[in-house]
Amino acid sequence: MARTLLILCTLMAWAWTGEAVMFKLTPNTQKCLKEDIQANQLVIGEYEVSDVPGQVIDYIARDTKGHILSQQEHITKGKFSFMSEVYDAYEICFISKVPPHQRGIPQEVSLSTKKGVETKSYEGIGEASKLKPLEVDLKRLEDLSDSIVRDFVLMRKREEEMRDTNEKTNSRVLFFSIFSMCCLLGLATWQVLYLRRYFKAKKLIE
Repeated sequence: MARTLLILCTLMAWAWTGEAVMFKLTPNTQKCLKEDIQANQLVIGEYEVSDVPGQVIDYIARDTKGHILSQQEHITKGKFSFMSEVYDAYEICFISKVPPHQRGIPQEVSLSTKKGVETKSYEGIGEASKLKPLEVDLKRLEDLSDSIVRDFVLMRKREEEMRDTNEKTNSRVLFFSIFSMCCLLGLATWQVLYLRRYFKAKKLIE
């Protein structure tokens, strides 16, 4: 039973490891990767770019308001980290720069990121607390479960906010439609009365 539980915990931990991507960056262009991140979450990442003589790549991490959280020029291989202050969509951009006199070629960029619970070192926690491997895996699974619950709570909150906004918008559209209809009916009535008086003045009707 314990062995089965250990295997289950290990599989769950593997399923929730950080994200890794690899792509080719065209010369003198930029590519941004964006993700929604909760408030007060640590984000760490590792990057590596292929070396091409005369070509450089910069990276920058920022939020939707343009606040720079991490930045580095002329990167080759390294790490970065930043803390999210509020719930927002954060992006990491890689920018290629090639001199005008040089014919550039695409460069390969690999990026691996972790956030929140994924950034914790459970091996260190286990050694400090003298926990058994199974207890460490259970601790990791517990933290992951809490993270999932918080994500669902946040998603539910956002769904409620969107529903409230949708209902308010529908109410405003309904009131505007009624107001427009009343205006059209009033205008039509005024036109009929005006034309009636005009035709009577011209003795076209009695």
